[in-house]
Amino acid sequence: MILVRQEIGEVLRDFRLQKGRTLRQVAGRASVALGYLSEVERGQKEASSEILASVADALDVPISTIMREVGDRISVLEGLQVFPDVVPDDLAALEGDIQPQLSLR
Repeated sequence: MILVRQEIGEVLRDFRLQKGRTLRQVAGRASVALGYLSEVERGQKEASSEILASVADALDVPISTIMREVGDRISVLEGLQVFPDVVPDDLAALEGDIQPQLSLR
């Protein structure tokens, strides 16, 4: 069984190590308890969206990048070797009929 919290923890740890930061540094910048962040990285605790946003900010990594990496890793675990980065054929046929509506909130 795939546990999303484990994948999130691994991705957070990987980004932290890539940035050359210690657990203590990231926890301090994110205002999160060191022990709690350690448990999140090990997949033992499930972080709220607020905690994830704080940790992403502390790592200087957009949360969308973190979640995309988590999704890609889960795709591999599920056996999907090709990531769905293209528009599916049934939606591509509608492409000319649909005007994108962007919202700046």
